[in-house]
Amino acid sequence: MSVEQLNHLQVRELEGPELKVAASILYQSYHDDPLFMTIFQAEKADYEKKLRAAIREELSAFWQSGQSMLGLFQAEQLVGVACLVKASSGLGGHRFWHWRLKMLLTAGFVSTRQLLEKEERIHAAMPAKDYHMLAFIAVSPRHQQLGLGHHLLHAVDQLVDADASSSGVGVFVTLEKYLPFFSGDAYQAVVDLSFNTVQGTLLFRPRQAVSLQSSA
Repeated sequence: MSVEQLNHLQVRELEGPELKVAASILYQSYHDDPLFMTIFQAEKADYEKKLRAAIREELSAFWQSGQSMLGLFQAEQLVGVACLVKASSGLGGHRFWHWRLKMLLTAGFVSTRQLLEKEERIHAAMPAKDYHMLAFIAVSPRHQQLGLGHHLLHAVDQLVDADASSSGVGVFVTLEKYLPFFSGDAYQAVVDLSFNTVQGTLLFRPRQAVSLQSSA
């Protein structure tokens, strides 16, 4: 990507009409994620329908509860998305009832139960009580391998570091090839977790302002 194109990059909070494009980017990026393939049973004909519905309901829940949904724009085009959830938001393993109902109707009982179990186990393993969770981060397939993911992750860092009520940000990584992306940004491995046949690593990046105060 040229310097001129980089100068036209900006990160800002997503607006309501942009959620549909954000959902499309996330669907394309997470289509082959081992965890989602297991939870939504990729071997069945309705896998893609369930995955689309789950991503749509997740974004709707984030929007309604005022969570941070960052969009990376090149000029006016949305090319990347990052969704952060605060542990204190009530969007952890014990989801509010209307989200559960929608998920049961669209994704099914087994998939909804597995999603909730995943979140509860991750929450229990986190090394902090008050934190952000990086629920999604993705760059449009047409704009990958250009360093845009680092640009988006840096924006996530800035948001978390500016929040005095947060101890840091966690992310659960199921594909080993993405570990260097996060470890190069001060994310530290916490624990390996297994869900059925899928294994992944829970990573945590301490809020940098907290680290500086602690070492002072």
